[in-house]
Amino acid sequence: MSRSATGQLAAVDLGATSGRVMLADLTGGVLEVRQIARFRNDPVHLWNGTRTAMHWDVAGLFLDICGGLAQARREATDLVGVGVDSWAVDYGLLRGGSLIGQPYHYRDSRCDDGVDAVHATVTREEVYARNGLQFLPFNTLYQVAADRRAGLLDLADTALLIPDLISYWLTGTTGTERTNASTTGLLRIDGRWDDDLAEALGVPAHLFPDVIDPGTDLGPVLPEVADRIGWERGGPLVSTVASHDTASAVVAVPMSAESAVYISCGTWALVGVELTAPVLSEAARAANFTNEVGADRRIRFLRNVMGLWLLAESIRQWERDGTDIHLDRLLDEAAACPPPSAVFDTEDTVFSAAGDMPARIARWYTDRGLAAPVTPAETARAIVESLAVAFADGVEAASALSGTPVETVHMVGGGALNTLLCQRVADLVGVPVIAGPVEATATGNLLIQARHHGMLSGDLEALRATVAAADLTTRYQPQRSPAGKMWP
Repeated sequence: MSRSATGQLAAVDLGATSGRVMLADLTGGVLEVRQIARFRNDPVHLWNGTRTAMHWDVAGLFLDICGGLAQARREATDLVGVGVDSWAVDYGLLRGGSLIGQPYHYRDSRCDDGVDAVHATVTREEVYARNGLQFLPFNTLYQVAADRRAGLLDLADTALLIPDLISYWLTGTTGTERTNASTTGLLRIDGRWDDDLAEALGVPAHLFPDVIDPGTDLGPVLPEVADRIGWERGGPLVSTVASHDTASAVVAVPMSAESAVYISCGTWALVGVELTAPVLSEAARAANFTNEVGADRRIRFLRNVMGLWLLAESIRQWERDGTDIHLDRLLDEAAACPPPSAVFDTEDTVFSAAGDMPARIARWYTDRGLAAPVTPAETARAIVESLAVAFADGVEAASALSGTPVETVHMVGGGALNTLLCQRVADLVGVPVIAGPVEATATGNLLIQARHHGMLSGDLEALRATVAAADLTTRYQPQRSPAGKMWP
């Protein structure tokens, strides 16, 4: 397939609360990225005869994506490529090429059944030895086990992870992109599907299609899709990127991997290092660190911790209560508040579900005889301080378990805009925090495409040099440390 050293690229970047289509220009090796479209990604709650289940509105997302791509084509002078990334673990079940139900949301309660089903057959220690993944109750492994119990797998012949499903609807081509496949729990640490584990769990061995690497052509958009969004037939090529959003984000971290820890901070925060080989020690398993595949088959050794979900869900509650919240003003007011009486445990499961987050945070404090935050500013300060402590603990653990010295911490994603959070992490860790790029996931998506199409060349370090040259970062020097950082 011929490649062009010039042109424009579109990134479809789907997060857990919103999606966007971004457009990139690369002229003379200089990266310029701008947002073309942004849309909400709200879960849908549907009665299933027994309970109300939580799903993704993937059909609605696809319509929004097509609208964004149509706008990208109108604004681009020479659009040559498209790539899709999204959150991990969730998937759609298909039969004969057709979706047979709304994909479940990873926060749906059915995952509990899957955990019981899997570990009645294999221990957590054995699972970790096979796939190197941290325990998360919503990992794909547990979701497919729950679907098997419910009889849903009897109806399906294929499962596609969310970015693979969107790419399939765009091109008609199926595959399972490697970085996202590595989050399922069904991929062995050596990169092959774990057919033995699937058989032991009663899951069809070939439910997910063959694994393909980032930078693989999927083809032009289908003629019917091209007609609908106003593209010429046989136009821009869709190719795979590092389709797990964190894998794409890590591509865009302008770091020296041998001496840096990254924090990809959005709804979730992923705290980790980039390695060339997995860490499968018992200490790593006990600390709930995961070994996921990144671009160029690097290893993303990291731990999931709670992210900006706490703040976003609090803002939703205040707005439901009729309070007009402006995030920048809220964070300025939070910075002016005294620190909370103690930080709270952000990993407490009481904070996992949607609902009245400020009330749950206040109750966490009062249940322990501590002074609880009352105002939105006080609550925001407690959230930021508690997240900063969780992030600092993650940095310390990632360094100790991997043997990576920490000279800098890189904060990318939405958290890079939170000046109070970035400063407090710098204070706690005692090294500079380099914040940015904010749109790291879309940027990493576009960098992999640019290399695939011949606009850039080289390894990940060369791609990261392009990000560094774009001057998308802010540096925070450590200023002070708290008296203590452990919750009671």
